[in-house]
Amino acid sequence: MILQNEQLAVRKLERKDDIYLAKWLSDADILTYYEGKDNTFDIEKVHEKFYDVNEEETRCIIEYDGVSIGYIQFYPLEHEDRIAYGYNNDADVIYGLDQFIGESSYWNKGVGTKLILAMKEYLVNEKKADILVMDPQAWNARAIHCYEKCGFQKVKYLPKQELHEGELRDCWLMEYRK
Repeated sequence: MILQNEQLAVRKLERKDDIYLAKWLSDADILTYYEGKDNTFDIEKVHEKFYDVNEEETRCIIEYDGVSIGYIQFYPLEHEDRIAYGYNNDADVIYGLDQFIGESSYWNKGVGTKLILAMKEYLVNEKKADILVMDPQAWNARAIHCYEKCGFQKVKYLPKQELHEGELRDCWLMEYRK
């Protein structure tokens, strides 16, 4: 278990979780925000993307009241991304985060806020992170608002950053500094 905080738990991804990822990543509502509706996942594609041997990424399932409801990954920011984002101090411990709530019935209930606050505490206290970063698409007002509530700030506009539904979309680099 990575963390447990009241009803919220984050645990490492297991093989048995492939069915959740395939379900969530074939749902048009979820894909609107993560990956894109033109990029659905079946079990085989889930295995290719989420079960490789990248030792730097920690891939996890989000549980709420014992129910698997989403996915989160965190990772030390690679050198190329550090430079692209303007982080030149190699002494800073910087982690990136990507996440989605895959069960839309849990949207707009404060679960995302609880998740980001708990992960922020975990990464700062356990992984000794100095800076946490995320890069939500600029149009995703709900995610940006959630991250701002959790102490993240928009620090850099990233034009044409992420391929989503056939076009390069603008993103915001958002950071939290301890």
